[in-house]
Amino acid sequence: MSLRTSANRYAKALFDVVLQEKADLARVDQDLQAVVGMMKASPDLARASGFASTTEAQRKSLMESVSTAMSLSVPVTKMLVLLARTGKLELIPDLASAYQERLLAHQNIVRADVTSAAPLSPEKTKALEESLAKVTGKKVELSVSVDPQLLGGVVARIGSTVYDGSVRTQLQRMRQELVEQ
Repeated sequence: MSLRTSANRYAKALFDVVLQEKADLARVDQDLQAVVGMMKASPDLARASGFASTTEAQRKSLMESVSTAMSLSVPVTKMLVLLARTGKLELIPDLASAYQERLLAHQNIVRADVTSAAPLSPEKTKALEESLAKVTGKKVELSVSVDPQLLGGVVARIGSTVYDGSVRTQLQRMRQELVEQ
């Protein structure tokens, strides 16, 4: 089983427990993101927790100390201890990502990556966000980047769906039509 598949299962279980206990879903997400950030900032800690020579008790104690120092929520602390006991702490980044995806789906929010040829004004960004919300029927969180190679227009990606309104793509289509005639 892949790491991502395992992480998804743990994320689903954590999300279900947090929902059932009526705990703060967003706080759990923040805590998971904080743990991922801490592990990136402290690669020695991440490595130490994964060493074969590190015992289960040492990993558990390490995660309990991290949880206390970071004032993590109870569900996150329990998940870290469980992952430490089973020797699966390497799942934390993928677990955090999968949990966040579940949280966004639960909140009826979808992420959209938008690439434009030039920086978008706040008004255009808001209008694009509203248009994508109408198309998806969900609240949209935009992540905007600039790619001058588009020549003009925008490309929006929501999951596996791409809405391409770029001048570059329109020119490529026209070129293809001319070649085929």
